Amino acid sequence: MNLPESVGKRIRELRKAKGWTQEQLAETASLHYSYIGGVERGDRNISLETLEKIITAFNVPAIELFRFEVEVQRSNALDEHMALLSSKNAEEIAALTRVTREVIAAMALGITLSD
Repeated sequence: MNLPESVGKRIRELRKAKGWTQEQLAETASLHYSYIGGVERGDRNISLETLEKIITAFNVPAIELFRFEVEVQRSNALDEHMALLSSKNAEEIAALTRVTREVIAAMALGITLSD
């Protein structure tokens, strides 16, 4: 997937997360709805000015448009780990940190949990 397609897909994800139609995003961003469709498909090579209009319409930091699926999955996984750790005391967190270090070291050596 190329950059215009990735950005377009991310715009679609953000739009759907807000529960907006393409028409609603277009109206909020002062763009034409058919243009939004082209952007979401990756057919349009959008300018920075247009990108700024879309970012402003979503009211999100610019980086949000570049948090592609892999990064979003990574962020969600880290958030899940933080939520799991938040209920643990300092001693438990220290123990889990040691285990995590060992697992990461084993992964670096190519050792899997099934070995």
